Amino acid sequence: MSHSAPVPSEHPFAQYVRILGKGPNLSRPLSLDEARAAMGMIMQGQVEQAQLGAFLCLLRVKTELPEEAAGLALGIKDHLDLPGDLPAVDVDWASYAGKSRQLPYYVLAALCLAQHGIKVFMHGAEGHTAGRVYTSEVLRFLGVPVAESFTQAGAHLAAHNFAYMTLEHMSPALHKVMALRQLLGLRSPIHTVARMVNPLNAAFSVNGVTHPPYLPVHQEGSRLMGEQAMAAFKGDGGEVERRPEKPCEVFFLKDGQPGTEDWPALVSGTRDKEESLDLSRLKALWSGADADEMAAAAIAGTMAVVLRYSGRAASVAEAEGAAQVLWRDRVKSKLPGQA
Repeated sequence: MSHSAPVPSEHPFAQYVRILGKGPNLSRPLSLDEARAAMGMIMQGQVEQAQLGAFLCLLRVKTELPEEAAGLALGIKDHLDLPGDLPAVDVDWASYAGKSRQLPYYVLAALCLAQHGIKVFMHGAEGHTAGRVYTSEVLRFLGVPVAESFTQAGAHLAAHNFAYMTLEHMSPALHKVMALRQLLGLRSPIHTVARMVNPLNAAFSVNGVTHPPYLPVHQEGSRLMGEQAMAAFKGDGGEVERRPEKPCEVFFLKDGQPGTEDWPALVSGTRDKEESLDLSRLKALWSGADADEMAAAAIAGTMAVVLRYSGRAASVAEAEGAAQVLWRDRVKSKLPGQA
């Protein structure tokens, strides 16, 4: 009597690869719950490397739908190791792109808001693209501490209303997934999704994107996650930073309801790529030694978006005026968190 070999049992993650990869007629998008469960397995290290590569590439080829983005973001959030005593946060600020053409003025915008009493938690992935300046490097140059744990971030928020963490410390599991970019040669969908997590449940979250088709994904994905207030726009270099010479369309949620709003350009003329990203200019801008009109417009314009959609200004014009006052009235002798 012949004995057939036992049929190997299917890996529990295989179902999620199959849903996405069954060909043009049989594949379909993941539901929010499926995406959340799949991301939970990834976060807990229950997925083989080959499966993870296939899953990420299949998602990337078809581009993520809002339901998938929301599910993946919630799956990440479900598995973050947060201490219980973190302060309430006003603004969740995603910083996942780095800057190459212009200085990272968004850092001064966030620090100015913090100095005026608005608690900002910034998080980002770094080092994934050569020739870019990332937030950690900028903050260290400015003498502002970078948190290496959520406990440290909480202490920074309590002390000076600003904290920044890299993905490496925020979620080592997710950092490993992002590092697959070098292996796969593709930007991972997790790059989009990590921006949406809002790990500390801030009242408002803000995102800058490189590719405008992702704006509705951020908006609707955030709505499906239960977020009440968010804004996303095409930011300079993909960071949360207004391009002052360009008009700007902002996709937002207010009280959980979606909308869009057009902002006019802040200055006339064009900007050239900056020859070198000399970080000492940021110190000079903060101290008032450098009064560059374009830079000041980028900083105040960025703050205005936060003020408008976090419920601190009733119109675009009011937000722009209020932001200019905050920038004018900053304490120029010291940055938040500087020793």
